[in-house]
Amino acid sequence: MKINVYPIVSSLHNQRLIDEMASMLDPLKEKGVDFSFVTDAEKLYGDCDLSVILVQSGGSENLFLKAFGNLKEPYYLLTYGANNSLAASLEIMAFLVKHGLKGEVLHGSEDYLLSRFQELSKKKEETTKAKYRLGVLGHPSDWLISSDVDYRKARELFDVELVDLPISEVVDLYDKEKDELDESLNVSSFDRKELVKAYRLYKALEKIVTIHDLDGFTIRCFDLLGSLKTTACLALALFNSKNDCLGTCEGDIPSMLSMFVSKYVLRSESFQCNPSRIDVKANKIVLAHCTLPLSMCESYVFDTHFESGIGVGIHGEIKEGDVTLFRINSALTEFFVEEGTLEKDLYEKHLCRTQIVLDLPHLDKILTHPLGNHEIVIKGHRAKEIADYFSSKGLRRI
Repeated sequence: MKINVYPIVSSLHNQRLIDEMASMLDPLKEKGVDFSFVTDAEKLYGDCDLSVILVQSGGSENLFLKAFGNLKEPYYLLTYGANNSLAASLEIMAFLVKHGLKGEVLHGSEDYLLSRFQELSKKKEETTKAKYRLGVLGHPSDWLISSDVDYRKARELFDVELVDLPISEVVDLYDKEKDELDESLNVSSFDRKELVKAYRLYKALEKIVTIHDLDGFTIRCFDLLGSLKTTACLALALFNSKNDCLGTCEGDIPSMLSMFVSKYVLRSESFQCNPSRIDVKANKIVLAHCTLPLSMCESYVFDTHFESGIGVGIHGEIKEGDVTLFRINSALTEFFVEEGTLEKDLYEKHLCRTQIVLDLPHLDKILTHPLGNHEIVIKGHRAKEIADYFSSKGLRRI
């Protein structure tokens, strides 16, 4: 059993006595406990079975407060029972109780401590694994200045583990992939060489999903324009057309969580898109993006990626009918949802390749209280289901 230990001790205490008291952990080491001491509180929660704060002396309460911002609930306070360490631990625990935070003072015989270590590490194992794993391939794009998400809060609300992965891993796997192409795609009217490159990226991302056991991911896709000279639009379109994994653009985590709800709660495919034009008086909004689930289209053709003019983008035609527009904010406290009608598709040269016009009420909310630069479109009128779900998680409808 590996236990990470962050020690705190008052400078007033004799270091020799502190070192002597540290030997009290030796019997536990002999029983298979591997104590790994860290000097940086941020590193306390690395690879281990349990994380504890070792209170070595009285007068160390303020040291706990200084490190508090880098410590996580539940707070396990291990104490020797010497040098007033128990008293300091109780003061710290009283502070935590006062603020409604969970923790425990670990104090007692060797057998008692060993049994508690085993029980707590088992509890951690049972509660640590979230139901879903969502990858964040690279950070959110630089222009998404309001898209940072508290990973811990996302876990608490949606039972998802957000996993940071380097974009370089995608590039490395891309370089190892063979050139091939799914011939079932509508490839007749576009540059085959570009399609092969885009499909190669899809195969690399498939391996990322398998290696890291992901249920979905968001990718900082614009970085690939420079490094791979291709786009992720086709890859995301293919992922979102299947049932096993979702893929979203630009490292936009709130959009990924919104699409996660669409896929795994509502069991519906969804279109991540940019609001391009809004006419509040006419209740009209134009939405566009260069990727969408191919299964959501009536028909599609390939085009270049809009902003860069390279790679592969998708112009999809979506059938007219009932739709719902929604998203959550990055603080995971608010959501927007409205029902409307998809009136028609466009194909204008100055917008991302898939373009739709919705008739939708309350568009002024997007202008006065926007939750981000992307919206999510799903087919059908699903506002009540969405509102009920987010409200049950404590989010407020704007």
